Amino acid sequence: MNLPKNPLPYTLVAHDRHDERHQGAVTIPIYQNTLFSYARCDEPGHSFKYSRMGNPTVQELEKRVAALEYGEKAQCFASGMAAISAAILSVVRAGDHIVCVDQVYFGTREFLEFFLHRYGVEITYVDGTSMESITEAIRENTSLIYLESPTSYYFQLQDLSACVKLAQSRKIMTIIDNTWASPCFQNPLKLGIDLVVHSLTKYVGGHSDVLGGAVIGSAELIDKLSRIDHQLLGGVMTPHSASLLLRGMRTLPLRMERLSGSATTMAEYFSKVPCIRKVNFPGLPGHPQHELAVRQMSGYGSLMSIEVNGTVDQAKDWVDQLRYFRIGLSFGGYESLALVVGPTPDSTPEHPVSLIRLNIGLEDPADLIEDADSIQSFFPSRQKFSKSG
Repeated sequence: MNLPKNPLPYTLVAHDRHDERHQGAVTIPIYQNTLFSYARCDEPGHSFKYSRMGNPTVQELEKRVAALEYGEKAQCFASGMAAISAAILSVVRAGDHIVCVDQVYFGTREFLEFFLHRYGVEITYVDGTSMESITEAIRENTSLIYLESPTSYYFQLQDLSACVKLAQSRKIMTIIDNTWASPCFQNPLKLGIDLVVHSLTKYVGGHSDVLGGAVIGSAELIDKLSRIDHQLLGGVMTPHSASLLLRGMRTLPLRMERLSGSATTMAEYFSKVPCIRKVNFPGLPGHPQHELAVRQMSGYGSLMSIEVNGTVDQAKDWVDQLRYFRIGLSFGGYESLALVVGPTPDSTPEHPVSLIRLNIGLEDPADLIEDADSIQSFFPSRQKFSKSG
């Protein structure tokens, strides 16, 4: 891209050099083709052959994603799940052992249990908040520590620097799902993590209209991954998807700033509602790992969860009548979302507690608060537990 050395995120995503190859087009064209021909057999003149092996539009996205994450190189995929699977497969072999945080994304957990299990790979799930638990789980054949910080239901963090120190001392690889914080607010490679994965579908896309994933790391690790786990498995990003993601990236830092501020405002509001026993959001000072969050991150994502004193049916009744929160699984787009996850682990028939996950979008927080305030008529007020965490 020939940008000045170390441009800041706003500049990195907004500024392109003049590109005479494309008649000065301010956005890279979509190379919507499969084949790249050569002028001569021995002098191809370019490095592209076939879009499964590389495409100019996708390559431009990869360069920018790598730069945002302070990585040497990135490989993009058709989805976040394809990126996660390829990253794990690139460092794990049959008979290996993986240490994984117990609140990992459900798709990752299913891949570990139902796919890798076929090849004799063993997995130990641990409390990611405890370095003691992670350390005790390591075996002689442990090849990977898989992290997700924060996790996406209860928003627990792992101490990334401590995990890196432990892994390097045992010659174990580390991978982290960094989707929640985005490259704008957390850069695990700078702390020594080996590979970072993202669901680009979320914040980078930002408009809930494109799927994509990426793995970022050293050139050596990404080249190894690209040759086998990208090309042969075929989870290839399309040029059109790459173009949409490049468009979304233009406003990524701006949107993340807005989303972080609105999410913090909403978390502070929820922490004062009597029927909500707990708000799971690392940006709150009352979160048990807030100090670690401040140390590892420069901002916060838009996703949080609340634990309410009531049944799942009550939670569904409340979510069903919300006006500005749509009901959906994803996060990181422009729209606010609500999802009833289910009862919390400590819920009992006598004292039911339900978990509701919320994505805070780009709507005005005042409107979202007015909408959410109806919660007080759906649940009893009982302040038996801490108000944030």
